[in-house]
Amino acid sequence: MDPLRRNVWLSAGALVTSVTTLVCCVLPAVLVSLGAGVALVGLVTAFPQLVWLSERKVLVFGVAGAMLLISGLALHLARRLPCPADPALAAACKRLRRTGASLFTASVVLVAAGALGAFVLPMVAG
Repeated sequence: MDPLRRNVWLSAGALVTSVTTLVCCVLPAVLVSLGAGVALVGLVTAFPQLVWLSERKVLVFGVAGAMLLISGLALHLARRLPCPADPALAAACKRLRRTGASLFTASVVLVAAGALGAFVLPMVAG
């Protein structure tokens, strides 16, 4: 597989695991703070896995961090790979680089927001 395509897939995987940090830890807190406890109960009834994720937030953040590390390392190693001389292929190459970097950046932001909601704010509030 082409390294740039692989990097996009790795970055997408990092994004998916980053979203789980928000679902496990931030979404319940936001719903309760907005007075939507009934909506949270309905959500947990429909998706009981949310309780499992919330109970294992360290594992969730560990997996997300590992995916970020793998994705970031792959992006870093491929940053100087040459793009083809053909203008159309070179444009596709540059687009794949931007897409991978954008997905990675979004993943980092989501994990940071999740960590803030899961670990920092409970210590400040409680």
